[in-house]
Amino acid sequence: MTLTIYNTLSRTKEPFQTLTPNQVKMYCCGVTVYDYCHLGHARSYIVWDTVRRYLQWRGYTVEYVQNFTDIDDKILKRADLEQSSMTAVAEKYTQAYFDDLHRLNVRDADSYPLATKHIQEIQDLIADLERKGFAYAVDGDVYFRVRKDDDYGKLSKRNLDDLRAGAGERVEAADPDQQKKEDPFDFALWKAAKPGEPSWESPWGNGRPGWHIECSAMIQKQLGKTIDIHCGGGDLVFPHHENEIAQSECAHDRPLSTYWMHNGMVKLSGEKMSKSLGNFITIRKLLNDYRDGNDQQIDPMTVRLFVLTAQYRKPMDFSDASITAAGQSWQTIKDGMLFGYEYGEKLGWDNLAPIRAGSIPATTEEVDRFRTAVDDDFNFAEGLVVVFELAKELRKVGNIIAHDSEQTVDPTLLKDKWQTLIELAGVLGLEVNPNKLKVQTPGLSDEEIDSLLTERQIARENKDFATSDRIRAQLTEDKIVVIDKAGVPSTWYRS
Repeated sequence: MTLTIYNTLSRTKEPFQTLTPNQVKMYCCGVTVYDYCHLGHARSYIVWDTVRRYLQWRGYTVEYVQNFTDIDDKILKRADLEQSSMTAVAEKYTQAYFDDLHRLNVRDADSYPLATKHIQEIQDLIADLERKGFAYAVDGDVYFRVRKDDDYGKLSKRNLDDLRAGAGERVEAADPDQQKKEDPFDFALWKAAKPGEPSWESPWGNGRPGWHIECSAMIQKQLGKTIDIHCGGGDLVFPHHENEIAQSECAHDRPLSTYWMHNGMVKLSGEKMSKSLGNFITIRKLLNDYRDGNDQQIDPMTVRLFVLTAQYRKPMDFSDASITAAGQSWQTIKDGMLFGYEYGEKLGWDNLAPIRAGSIPATTEEVDRFRTAVDDDFNFAEGLVVVFELAKELRKVGNIIAHDSEQTVDPTLLKDKWQTLIELAGVLGLEVNPNKLKVQTPGLSDEEIDSLLTERQIARENKDFATSDRIRAQLTEDKIVVIDKAGVPSTWYRS
């Protein structure tokens, strides 16, 4: 089986081949630290965390770098609003990032470079571009000559002349420095200092870096001139990633990244979730204050599962119904993952130690199905089907054992299935705490409920309403809600 990746650059799925055998250099565009992360950020970093986990499970050594933008107009604006400093605001929301993403079981990157710690590398890269004629200085600002780059637009598939015709006067109105530029689409590499703003000395005067040049410089410093995977949100394709390519490839005469991967946006009420629109739910509010359709607090693993049930490149909609459905699915998977800790001793298992990655057989049917699914451009949703089936099977056996009924499945086979479930769920970042086992409540098993409903149906057909009412009362007392519909068998759910 061959792992394939959809490459935004080619708009096709391509076989995955690394620059160095079995080693992956992976860079993810991080957040600008001026506010709390929202559900859109959660999706992005859950997706790339899971991609990294899967690559490692497949045998690759992954060096994963994710930056923080800690100098930006938005940070300066927030510092002014909070009567604080740029550094204090950046540190506050950087820590908030870790607090929130750790709850979603997102592992730390191997390194988190900061733009403010790479000023020299940024200036060196700008100087290289200036020497090659791709950059020019005007009154302390430095701009990139977009039209000198013949490949500009290859990632976003945009044509500058079409963009210019469509933009009209709006481009000039939106950019107060437009008069300084040789071309309206030239973008800033270095910005001259404004009164009261943090700045650094440079060959062009005191100032600070532009947004796009920061990532180019940090990638070169941390991972080298060419990497295997560059990833981020779909909203970064243009202009941010397009400009990264232009800067890096014009300076180094070699590709910046072999594969470009982008996740789709999260929508709320049909619109993209974003801070600029004021249309977002922060991760901490979702986990601390939000209630699903069953009036239950959201489990962090429910959020992770919600993200992974959608194809990562496509938009996804957040709603009460979707998060409630994810919560119900997580409960099933959670029950299956707790199975061994709850019933392993009864089944005679001799070892309930935590499962080690790679401890399950490499060629079981479930593992093969999981790998085949996810190898197709990280199709986590299809991989979850395998996880869900294993969990349902184990939960069914657990219900039988919990009600002191005799189960007939080979205990060794059950242990193999449980270990497989734990490992495959772990690849997706889904984990349970065995110290918080579900509370066993007395009551009927699923099979007992189905048997009573069958008995009740026969009684109703025979017009034995006393027996029918008695069975319904028994089910109600056991907190089983029965739904009767004309012409079809009755259904039920636990209240």
